[in-house]
Formats: sequence, C-alpha cells, structure tokens
Amino acid sequence: MFTGLVEETGKIVSLQPLKNGEFELRVQSTRASSEAAIGESVAVNGCCLTVTSIDSDVLHFNLLAETLRRTNLQGAREGRLVNLEQALAANGRFGGHIVQGHVDCTAAIRAFEKIGADHRLEIELPREFARYVVFKGSIAVNGISLTVAEVGAESFVLWIIPHTFAETNLHEAKAGDRMNLEFDLLAKYVERLLNPR
Repeated sequence: MFTGLVEETGKIVSLQPLKNGEFELRVQSTRASSEAAIGESVAVNGCCLTVTSIDSDVLHFNLLAETLRRTNLQGAREGRLVNLEQALAANGRFGGHIVQGHVDCTAAIRAFEKIGADHRLEIELPREFARYVVFKGSIAVNGISLTVAEVGAESFVLWIIPHTFAETNLHEAKAGDRMNLEFDLLAKYVERLLNPR
C-alpha cells in the first residue's frame, strides 16, 4: 500500500520486451535503489511494480502486457522522469490517502497553466469512472495524492502547489500527456456494498 506522497523522481533507462511476452523496465533512482530490496513493491507513476533486480542505482521491474495497456508506462522513453514511492512501512506516517498502486485508467491533460505561484491542472474524466470523483475528494494522478478542486461533466481540476510541481514529474507535463489515474478505494467499496448485485 502507498499514500501518494512521491519520494523522488527516477529516470527511465529503458523499456525492453522479454522472450516470455513480458517487458523489463529499468529506472535510475537515488533513494529507492539504495533502500529497496528485491521482491519489494515500488509505485512507478502510481503503478505498483515488484523490484526484480538492482544494478547499482538502477531498479529493474518486469511488466505484463496488461500493465502497459492500462498505464502510461507504455509511453516510457529513455530519459523521461517517473514518480517513485516505496511501499508504506507499518510505522510510517500516513500523509496522503490510501493508494493501492492499481491504476484504473489513463486520461489526457486538457490544460496545464501557471496561475500565480500555483498551477491549474485539468484532466479528462472518463465517463465510466466519473462517479468516483467528488469535490474535495482524493485522487492519485501519476501516483501523486491530490485533492479535486472542481468537477465538470467531462473533466476535473486540481491545483498544484510549487512544491508538488517541483518535486514530481509534473514539471515535465503538458497538455495532451496521459496521466495514470487511481480512484478512491473507499468509494469503490461503498459502491460495492450498496449495490451488491
């Protein structure tokens, strides 16, 4: 489990197909490569992946074709930044919200503009997931725990403070880029309990 508090950005080294139909993603990092162990989970752009090996400061992950299909990691290119968060320790601070690292879908940025010291980020809202997005509710965008500021019929808006902009890969983002979205887990369970059929 994660909290959506990005610990560092890593740099993509490569994404290569393997003979068994999987893919190997290699990510250069500072903190995670020195702290994580083989077999542990790391959220990469909000997608929970298992460390398969560590080569100096490079983390290796195996990805299924389904993972690539459902996330923006399919567009991984050498040199691009990804958000990294190690799994929450049992004695850790719970500073964001419950993030599983199970990406629901990707959606495109409609607009991303600086207003004063902050940035206004507008992202498309896929119709099949719209019921999970509420004003002042939580959402994970590329693994970042953020608060919904506005909800429209076809999009939602987030306000990005300077710290988040600088310390995540959002400073590389632009209109048209696809973001990994994970909707609130609690909302999904409430829906399931109220509509068991």
